[in-house]
Amino acid sequence: MEEQVILVDEQGGEMGVMEKMAAHRAAVLHRAFSVFIFNSAGQLLLQRRADHKYHSGGLWTNTCCSHPRPGEGVVEAARRRLQEEMGLDCDLQEVFAFTYHARLDHDLYEHEYDHVLVGRCDADPTPNPEEVSEWKWVDPDKLEQDRAINPQNYTAWFHLAFPRVLSWLR
Repeated sequence: MEEQVILVDEQGGEMGVMEKMAAHRAAVLHRAFSVFIFNSAGQLLLQRRADHKYHSGGLWTNTCCSHPRPGEGVVEAARRRLQEEMGLDCDLQEVFAFTYHARLDHDLYEHEYDHVLVGRCDADPTPNPEEVSEWKWVDPDKLEQDRAINPQNYTAWFHLAFPRVLSWLR
C-alpha cells in the first residue's frame, strides 16, 4: 500500500491526502513532524539518515522525522516513528510549527508544515538500519559550531528547526 501524506493549507488546516512520493515530486504542502530528544545532560540525539533513503541520505538530522498518516494525530505519529526509527519511547511536547520549502536531491522537494516536538530520554537508541546509519549524543553548542562549519552535512529542515529549538530551550 502506498504511503499517503496529509495535504494542508498555510495554517496547517487539512486539505486532503496525496501519495507521499507524488507530494515530494510536486512540492505540495503537507504535514510533517520533527522530533528532538535531549538527555538529562542536555545533549541532543542526532541520527545520520541511511544512505539509501529516498532523499537526504547520509545527512545528519534531528532524532526522528516523518509524516502522520491520515487520521493519525501528530504526537501519536511522532511516538510511533520514534519507536520505529530509533527504538525509543518517551513523552513528547509540540513546541512550535513552521512551513518551509526546499529543493532536495533526486529531483524531490520538501514543502512541509512541520510540527516540532521535544522529548527527554536517557536511553541509548536501537535504531532501525533501514532508516538510520549512525547516531550520537551531541552538545548543542558544539553542534551549532559544526553546523556553521559543515552545513552540507545536515538536512535542510534541520538548519531551519534547530536554531528555533535552541531558542525555545533557552
